Amino acid sequence: MRIDPFKLERYFARYEFTAPYLLSSSDCEPLDLNELLSMIHGETMKMWNILKLGYTESQGHPELRSEITQLYQSIQPEQVMVCVPEEGIFIAMNNLLQEKDEVITTFPAYQSLYEVARSLGCRIKYWKPRYEKGWHFKVEDLEKMISSNTRLLVINFPHNPTGATITPKQQEEIVDLAHTYDTIIFSDEMYRYLEYDEATRLPSMADKSEQAVTLCGMSKSFALAGLRIGWLSVKNTDWLRQFMKFKDYTTICNSAPSEVLALMGLKARDKILRRNHDIIHTNLARLNDFFDRHTSIFGWFPPKAGPVAFPRLHEPLDANDFCRDLLEKKGVMLLPPEVYDMKANHFRIGFARKNLPEALEKVDEYLNEGY
Repeated sequence: MRIDPFKLERYFARYEFTAPYLLSSSDCEPLDLNELLSMIHGETMKMWNILKLGYTESQGHPELRSEITQLYQSIQPEQVMVCVPEEGIFIAMNNLLQEKDEVITTFPAYQSLYEVARSLGCRIKYWKPRYEKGWHFKVEDLEKMISSNTRLLVINFPHNPTGATITPKQQEEIVDLAHTYDTIIFSDEMYRYLEYDEATRLPSMADKSEQAVTLCGMSKSFALAGLRIGWLSVKNTDWLRQFMKFKDYTTICNSAPSEVLALMGLKARDKILRRNHDIIHTNLARLNDFFDRHTSIFGWFPPKAGPVAFPRLHEPLDANDFCRDLLEKKGVMLLPPEVYDMKANHFRIGFARKNLPEALEKVDEYLNEGY
């Protein structure tokens, strides 16, 4: 299998651990181990204290899968496969798709959501949002693209990198379209639970359709990216069986400590989510103030959900040059549009880390010095 380089991950590999200020991260401020352990008592702590570092069940620890189902309305533990989040994308695409299949994906996107399919010889079509006082995905645009030839529809809401989301009515319309054309839905829900208003949270696609495969995990909403724990939820038993067979050639099974820590994180999810929402809401107010002070340079409309946004840099300034120069001169890392295979003059900014005020001070310094 030949696959193109993952531009965003190569960019992070180069700068993530050397740049003093990460202003592009899509995860929430990582929890430290003691912070997580302090939230847990009883039987789960006993599991941690007596943990043996051996192999684990390939599908995932039964108690972890049972706890995962609490995030859904109708998913059962046997309909969940625990895996590394990126692995979940790779496994699903390799089992659901064949050469020359048509795939529609929300775009811009995390590259593996379309690159794995493209490497398999699939034909990719992009469902792009409109930029109209912020980012908006229109179902009527999707309706013009989808057909009986569409094998897979890949969606991601809340959306990375724009911070857009959809309404329950739009979700129903997407499900209806997929059913009409016998199209599988692959729903990346890594940012679910980071809606600013709980009332706007959508049901998981795994609960809405038996033709759906959903991806979620501990990396984003639950601030535990270092565990490398995610999961696929799917009601189609044949698909799940195929996924499990394929996993024998990837990780085989999951890390025993990570599974127990993920179980702890899910049991403490209310505390963790409150913490993360506090950081996001505080930082989003800071961003609103920052961009209000720099309207001659940036176009800014607050995102609708999630920990990232995709503001515009006014021309003739170039967003790729801006991101590189800011990184070189002030050590502040933003994500340029080129890592998203885009020519648009937007960049990704992340705002779920505690050091955002210091990073914005450095950006202010840079702008005041006359970029």
